[in-house]
Amino acid sequence: MSRIGKRPISIPNKVTITLDGQKVAVKGPKGELSRVIPAEIVMGIEGETLLVTRRDESRVARQLHGLCRTLVANMVEGVSQGFQRRLEIIGTGYRAQVQGRNLILNVGYSKPVEMPPPEGITMAVEGNTNVIVSGIDKELVGNTAARIRAVRPPEVYKGKGIRYSGEVIRRKAGKTGKTGKK
Repeated sequence: MSRIGKRPISIPNKVTITLDGQKVAVKGPKGELSRVIPAEIVMGIEGETLLVTRRDESRVARQLHGLCRTLVANMVEGVSQGFQRRLEIIGTGYRAQVQGRNLILNVGYSKPVEMPPPEGITMAVEGNTNVIVSGIDKELVGNTAARIRAVRPPEVYKGKGIRYSGEVIRRKAGKTGKTGKK
């Protein structure tokens, strides 16, 4: 049995879960999410918990068990609390700003990079160098943050670029100068 898959998902007070065949709809104070679960997985609500089980012991069912439980747990957490990802911009003259809904990045290119957020994602900037991506869909928040980071990934010599908050960049030693030999 999957260690992750067999853990029950507790349903918070303000969250309602609707099961319609293989479709799971989760509604909460922050919004609403839905997802279609594969046929090998069975879901059932017992009191204040949601249980995820598998129909049989096939290899595919065992592979999907923990994944589907985690996806539904992330949906429940997203509609009740939401997710956010923080990015830091490091480099002289590098900065970010929000114009309307779009994020404008000045990171050393000849023109600023304009990034419109996908539906359901909000972007905020603190102090010109900290970008906060937030939303209710964990997958969409992570993908949006990764797209922002990909505009100027951190380089290994000076550490300039866009990185996740708390990300450790392994630095390389630069070239050594001449030692005075001619």
